[in-house]
Amino acid sequence: MLNGLAKGEWTLKQRDGSPERKICVRSGEELIQLRHNDPDCSRFVVEDEPSKVTIQYTCPGNGYGRTNIRRETNSLVQIESQGIASGLPFEFAAEARRTGPCCKSAEAPS
Repeated sequence: MLNGLAKGEWTLKQRDGSPERKICVRSGEELIQLRHNDPDCSRFVVEDEPSKVTIQYTCPGNGYGRTNIRRETNSLVQIESQGIASGLPFEFAAEARRTGPCCKSAEAPS
């Protein structure tokens, strides 16, 4: 499902009112570990359907997470994620939308 998402800069809006975050999406996998930048995390695909994916991941020494991504269109997704990062629990819901080509202000993929 993630491979079908539009490539480019995406804007992430969390439902809790946190500041918007820009992410450069090249493969779609950048949307999985939004609270973990660790490149050494292991991932397990729990569910992979045409319009939704659930991935559980573990980052040695830095926690774990479970992310659900539901595709509305190839440039709009809903994300729910929860887990432990740096010893603290997290949970968030967000909407991510493609907003243009990747630029220097967008984060590089993790």
